[in-house]
Amino acid sequence: MTIQIGDRLPDVKLTRATAEGPQPVNSAEFFAGKTVALFAVPGAFTPTCSVRHLPGYKDNLSVLNEKGVDVVACVSVNDAFVMKAWAEANGLNGDDIVMLADGNGEFTDALGLALDATGFGMGKRSQRYSMLVKDGVVEKLNVEQGGEFKVSSAEFLIGEL
Repeated sequence: MTIQIGDRLPDVKLTRATAEGPQPVNSAEFFAGKTVALFAVPGAFTPTCSVRHLPGYKDNLSVLNEKGVDVVACVSVNDAFVMKAWAEANGLNGDDIVMLADGNGEFTDALGLALDATGFGMGKRSQRYSMLVKDGVVEKLNVEQGGEFKVSSAEFLIGEL
């Protein structure tokens, strides 16, 4: 079942690349006590994700902060090394947008937002979405229809704040 507005995010392990190497991130702890703009992409370095999705959040960090967002985070069914390389390729440091690797898709599965991309040779991935999470509870949820890029954009989420 897909997560809904008002639901608490699942308590699942994610991974974040740091200078000391990959570090586990407990999702319940990460989202506790703060307002997080979370967006998910089907894959780092893929065209729409790299040209429009991530840059939109990067370009709007200050606007999101002004609207009350404490942290902007990106999750993808990729490993922490790929997420770190993607952030660096886009001129981000570890504090701009927190890159959360969901290497085994456990977080994505727990949300009910998995995407079967085997037809494209990509295996199991995440659907493209954005959400606003306050203290671990989903306040806004915007899931894209297949192949679209509208409601998961930074600009759309900003319009909801």
